[in-house]
Amino acid sequence: MTTRIVTDSNAQFPAQLVARYAVEVVPLQVSVDGETFAEGTELTADDFYGRFDGGATPEVATSQPSPGAFIETYARLAAEGATHILSIHIGSDLSGTLNSARLAAQSVDVAVRLVDTATASFGVSCCVWEAAEALRTGASPEDAAIVAESVVSTVGNVFVVGALDLARSGDRMRIDHDPGDAAGIPVLSLVDGEIEIVGAASDIGACAEAMAAVARAWGTGLRAAVGTADRGADDLADELEAALAASDEIVEVVRYRIGPSVGAHTGPGTAGAFFWPATA
Repeated sequence: MTTRIVTDSNAQFPAQLVARYAVEVVPLQVSVDGETFAEGTELTADDFYGRFDGGATPEVATSQPSPGAFIETYARLAAEGATHILSIHIGSDLSGTLNSARLAAQSVDVAVRLVDTATASFGVSCCVWEAAEALRTGASPEDAAIVAESVVSTVGNVFVVGALDLARSGDRMRIDHDPGDAAGIPVLSLVDGEIEIVGAASDIGACAEAMAAVARAWGTGLRAAVGTADRGADDLADELEAALAASDEIVEVVRYRIGPSVGAHTGPGTAGAFFWPATA
């Protein structure tokens, strides 16, 4: 029995993990000033954030992949020998992606187990990563799906947003305090769909340490992923990655780019981390 994992590009699943676990990524569609692109293939993170150069404010929208995109992926994996497909996606309350996958699953001759993660961005990747580890250690497709479904409640996050107005304007997120109330750089966390201020810092080094402290307090045996939007956020991401890698509580740190389907809400200058207990 051969099980392959499929996810969508909103997960921001990094290339090193794609290669490690042979995960297939189906791109969301991103519209920028009326032009529509497949995320990650036709529109990279660098291309997207370049649209903000010089203070520009492009009009950005996202939409789910078509059922046809999933049919093509599922059929190709079946032709390559997959007997089961575990398809793990952005929450159905946040995107129509899972519905497209569901329609596709009814049109292919391979068993497809769908997982609604009820989350977005790298939170989806946390579920994918742990499911992939479960499969690697011998779990059945159903047991791996159960692992994926259980992970989301264990995931924490912390980040800094360089374009807070974009985050405020998101129809699914709101900041429950005025960031102006915080002294220095506001350190944020997305909790139950709301952006909360969890701290503040006066410079990049202090900001990275404040973010790492939030992660360390989450527990032990943690995996972590550090994300960065445009290259202007690299210094903060570098310091945060180093602080996490030096922490006894963290067993592995990976790096990923915050792509267009997430950057549409957070904008340039964003850096942050997800962290959760490893299940295997």
